[in-house]
Amino acid sequence: MSLKRITLQLARNPGITEGDTRIGYTIVAPLTADGHLDVDAWREAKKDCRVVRFHPDPDEHATGKLTHRGSHWMFHYDDEDEGDDEAGFRLGDHVFKEGEYVTIASHGETPLTYKITDVSAL
Repeated sequence: MSLKRITLQLARNPGITEGDTRIGYTIVAPLTADGHLDVDAWREAKKDCRVVRFHPDPDEHATGKLTHRGSHWMFHYDDEDEGDDEAGFRLGDHVFKEGEYVTIASHGETPLTYKITDVSAL
């Protein structure tokens, strides 16, 4: 099993007509041969699976872990907080390859669409 580095950058969204390459996520996770998140491999390597949120505002930067509960994938940033901070919309159904799109919902905020701009082996 090998981990992949997956880069997501903010795509065009309502009110954000051009998207913004300075806003997004870097995710380290295992993928199946066809590009889906691999839950079995994640269970074996979950301590190495992480997410970094990047943003031009330093207060918006965060480093956390990729978590899985039931059929849902989430980004969890604060071990002292009980809830997961951000949830991906049907991330388990998406193929992670360059040019595809995924939706991420920050806790209590409007979900935003991100474009997958890189998938690289670590």
